[in-house]
Amino acid sequence: MRAVQVREFGGPEVLVVRDVPEPEAGPGQALVEVAAANVTYLDTTVRGGWGLDYFPVTPPYVPGAGVAGRVVRLGPGVDPGWEGATVVADTGHTGGGPERPPMPVDGYAERAVVPESALVRVPEEVAPRAALALLHDGPTALALERAAGFAPSTTVLVAEAAGGAGSLAVQLARRAGARVIGAAGGGTKLALVRELGAQETVDYSAPDWPERVRALTGGAGVDVVLDGAGGALGAAAFTTLADGGRFLGYGSAGGGFTEVDAREAARRGIGVLGLFDLEEAEDDRRDSLRLVLEMARMGRITPHVGLTLPLERAAEAHAALEGRTVLGKVLLIP
Repeated sequence: MRAVQVREFGGPEVLVVRDVPEPEAGPGQALVEVAAANVTYLDTTVRGGWGLDYFPVTPPYVPGAGVAGRVVRLGPGVDPGWEGATVVADTGHTGGGPERPPMPVDGYAERAVVPESALVRVPEEVAPRAALALLHDGPTALALERAAGFAPSTTVLVAEAAGGAGSLAVQLARRAGARVIGAAGGGTKLALVRELGAQETVDYSAPDWPERVRALTGGAGVDVVLDGAGGALGAAAFTTLADGGRFLGYGSAGGGFTEVDAREAARRGIGVLGLFDLEEAEDDRRDSLRLVLEMARMGRITPHVGLTLPLERAAEAHAALEGRTVLGKVLLIP
């Protein structure tokens, strides 16, 4: 079968398509014929050699941490009801354990083996690509909603609002009646954010965008910041918070997670939560995924797939993510 491999750590150019042996479904496993493979920012950072203490991958390896597709073969002991089912599933469970997250591997391929416990059935009314766009970002957006406590009295700044989780968080906050200010870079992204429900938008390519946010709140500042940007953009977003607000950092697209001054946050009574504070147990994440898939089935939330490319163009997919030119999710299609 065809699969994308990282031949060595480096830039997007190290991604190559090769013929590799088809994996076999062992006890408790299922073989999925991949209709689409998820591409995440984590894939790009691990490809560059980051985070090897957490994700000890060794090139050549197949990147990717999630797929959508059809179950075509079952290993011993798997419920026969999964045969032929359309599913979404995390890949890379072989390297994980109680003390480590699943490895971001084995997704960019024509077929993938996953544990039966990782399979989540896709409702008939939801397209597999849309379901895959919700695989990781859906549970993250729900965790942000719970931690933020969206309400009609809440003003929420969503940084990286045109991204996968950010675009979902905009929709969840609006459904709860919150006032949403969406921050993104460029007119095309801002138009999408407004389409998703944000009442106001700010372009964070402008140097005075934090002042613009504060002006939109009459100088009071926002109640909640959802920071999917990280880096300098996340630090700037922190300055828009009102005293007593909440800062939820979940992304690092800006070059690393935002480093918040703990003493400054304490002085101003600001609660700070990071990605690992938001993470759920594996069973809880699957329950959250089923919930958000049901929300998509009912039309209450709409994931945005911004770019689909064939496996042979995986390097372009990574470059687009790193260049922050994509609206919503990036998927590879075998």
